[in-house]
Amino acid sequence: MIRKSHTDTRVTRRTVTAGLSTSLGAAVLAGSAPFNIVRAQAAALKVGVLLPRSGYQAGIGQQCQQGVDLAGPILKELGYPALQIMNADTETNVQVARAQAEKLIGEGAQLLIGAFDSGQSTAIAQVAEQKGIPYVINIAAAPPITEQGYKFVFRNFPTAVRILSDAFTNQKEVFAQAGMEPKTAVLLHVNDTFGTAMQKGLEAMMPKFNMPYKVIEQIAYDPAARDLSVEISKAKATGAEALLVVSRLNDAILLTRELVKQRWTPQAILSMGPGWYEDPYLKALGKLADDPISFVPWQDPNKPLTKKVEAAYKKAHPNDSMNTNQVYTFEALMIAADAFKRAGSSDPQKLADALRTTDIKNNISVGPGIKFDAKGQNVDLANAAIQNRNGKTIVIAPKVAAEAKVVYPMTPYDKRG
Repeated sequence: MIRKSHTDTRVTRRTVTAGLSTSLGAAVLAGSAPFNIVRAQAAALKVGVLLPRSGYQAGIGQQCQQGVDLAGPILKELGYPALQIMNADTETNVQVARAQAEKLIGEGAQLLIGAFDSGQSTAIAQVAEQKGIPYVINIAAAPPITEQGYKFVFRNFPTAVRILSDAFTNQKEVFAQAGMEPKTAVLLHVNDTFGTAMQKGLEAMMPKFNMPYKVIEQIAYDPAARDLSVEISKAKATGAEALLVVSRLNDAILLTRELVKQRWTPQAILSMGPGWYEDPYLKALGKLADDPISFVPWQDPNKPLTKKVEAAYKKAHPNDSMNTNQVYTFEALMIAADAFKRAGSSDPQKLADALRTTDIKNNISVGPGIKFDAKGQNVDLANAAIQNRNGKTIVIAPKVAAEAKVVYPMTPYDKRG
């Protein structure tokens, strides 16, 4: 099971409530008196989980935390040993992420997990490598992270290059389903580490895929911006048929509201990143959230473990849908538990050696399983195309994982009632 202790220094009603809930949950899962929990923790692997629990990525960080919460009883059922969770808040800030990684290690963390964002994850990787502490990245796509020759850094998430490669392949499959395709597109992307990596990757890779559309303009913006009316106005003025987006949650909502306000419904919104498929987006916008297509790392709905984890998630969150954030955070914890089990030790070097020989077949994400190459990258990961439908996300490609065919072109915003 997973037991948690909080290392955040800030005290709020949210953190107090979460702490009480976590402590009660641990006691229930243990099924024994508190002193037995303390004794069991001595043998547990101490895992520092770094997530953006505040700042403009807080909503995403909270979804990642749900993946942590799911892992305890399921990993126990699968026969994995106990993990002691040490939570930390990166505050959506690179320097804070670095400081919190150092703090966790100083407090005894034997393995780190996190941090969703590529910039923050890069900072944590540097600390982990310097301290010789294994670090399992749950979500971060910037390619350079696993190109530094690190020996203690492992990433179970596709790079921006792989995300784009699969996105182009799945886009062609979607266009074939629809029987039509856009001829022009405009790119809107965040100007952070992830967004810039995706933008550069798109420029480099598009010519190799012979896509049917031409990107006629690129527009970068700050993901913390509170007004994106100028960016949408510029994009609309291009006359592009498709809108390519690399976004985050809050700005995806802002962009959609501007599209409605400025009365522009593109033929398609093609997202190659987070935001557009997440529950807060779907709930905030209702019918206006329908039809965007996201090309992202995702769960394979046909895998047995996916069904088990989805059932547990639905029980805990009956009004929400599981997505990338919960899936890859859950898998990061499973990777840590698997390495700990095989290493038979919490020694950092033995854990790193065990991580290098990871070979998990019973997983959730699309692809044949979890295995790391010499750089610490899982190269077997694949991605899916998903579309928003009536407040839910449906897999539409690749064909082997598809649940339905695409709705294309988008229904005009002013025709949705």
